[in-house]
Amino acid sequence: MQPKGNYRWVIITLLFFATTINYLDRQVLSLTWKDYLVPEFHWTNADYGNIAALFSIFYAVGMLFAGRFVDWMDTRKGFAWAIGLWSVGACLHAFCGIATSGIITGKWLVGFEGAKSTLKSVQDAGTIISVSVSLFIFARFVLAIGESGNFPASIKTTAEYFPKKDRAFATSIFNAGATVGALGAPVTVPYIAKAWGWEMAFIIIGLLGFIWMGFWIFLYNKPERHPRVSAAELAYIQQDIINESATATAEAKTGKISFFACFKYRQTWAFAVGKFMTDGVWWFYLFWAPAYLSSVYHMNSTQSALPLFVLYLITLVSIIGGWLPTYFVNKKKMNPYAGRMKAMLIFAFFPLLAMLAQPLGETSYWIPVIIIGIAGAAHQAWSANIFSTVGDMFPKKAIATVTGIGGMAGGISSYIINKNSGRLFDYAKETNMTFMGFSGEKAGYFIIFCICSIAYLIAWALMKSLVPKYKPITDL
Repeated sequence: MQPKGNYRWVIITLLFFATTINYLDRQVLSLTWKDYLVPEFHWTNADYGNIAALFSIFYAVGMLFAGRFVDWMDTRKGFAWAIGLWSVGACLHAFCGIATSGIITGKWLVGFEGAKSTLKSVQDAGTIISVSVSLFIFARFVLAIGESGNFPASIKTTAEYFPKKDRAFATSIFNAGATVGALGAPVTVPYIAKAWGWEMAFIIIGLLGFIWMGFWIFLYNKPERHPRVSAAELAYIQQDIINESATATAEAKTGKISFFACFKYRQTWAFAVGKFMTDGVWWFYLFWAPAYLSSVYHMNSTQSALPLFVLYLITLVSIIGGWLPTYFVNKKKMNPYAGRMKAMLIFAFFPLLAMLAQPLGETSYWIPVIIIGIAGAAHQAWSANIFSTVGDMFPKKAIATVTGIGGMAGGISSYIINKNSGRLFDYAKETNMTFMGFSGEKAGYFIIFCICSIAYLIAWALMKSLVPKYKPITDL
């Protein structure tokens, strides 16, 4: 059956830009803290690690409820609320300096530069650290709760607008927004911060979400109700219905599913385990790559802009992650789950290169940049497929909820790796720790790179043991 009509690609383009903005917003802190926030607030690696870790746990908890929220509100309203909230959270970061100054000195109406001058006169660095970290944690909380709605809403929208065999490819397209956001951040944020201050970097990037909201409200509706979706395109989108034992009508009669009911299925646990084992790896690369170049190669944020741009540019290769399972389904006649799992096994081998990032990095910083880029591309290809396994096996009404459960598991793993990475790097630096021929922070990064390298093969093995064969859920 050949597709006719293209409006579904307009929708996937909207999802792509939402994900791009999502990752731009969360990257601003990682690109400003070393050069601007450490001198102003006296943070250590552990302080930043705590902020990044708590963002992860807030995101995890948010994902648990975001899926339910999107299923309850439905896609149009749920997505609009999510991006509106995270855009507010992104902008809130800019006012943490003023709030820190106000809480400590009682001077609130000082402006961005006035806050900096006021804090310079404060002798107790510990108080500045404590107050500023708490305020940034609150801003990250608002950002995380809003951002947690992005993927449940996007996966639900993809299931609404694409048949199963195309969902991995569609997911890889909008998921590429994560790479583009990470790609755009190092070539915009440091220069905005340098020209107008770190506060304006948060504000300018944060405002992009409000612009996107206008396009979403104007352009989105369900395909069966959308005047721009032709009858032929709708038939293509809904081609799976005739092959499913539970039709859309039967699904509607059963109403909303119980949140706890999802946990009785091995498919839910397989998705959650896969996310738990691998999401923390991506977030480590995302949050710590700028700090890695700063700590190990002594680059400031503008000097690291080109290497980080190249790193995230490489991850765009992940688009093949959506094409490969489609090839297995169309050419090798595999079912969607089998094709996806075969593709994911292939992608799981590439992160093993991360073991070589630090050893070969003694020659040139470009080697770890390229290796981390390849590992990041493998993650994004893996991610596009693991998200699509939910749509393969669960009815549409459960997709956002199950996606949220998996997102919570991924957020917990991100909390663990970010918090402990910060502690490890500070400990390695203070004690000049040695490991496998490396000393200081280099030793710490080498340990984390080794952990990241094997996570995907372990995840694949666990997922395969939980759900060996394609088994869609029909009793929800």
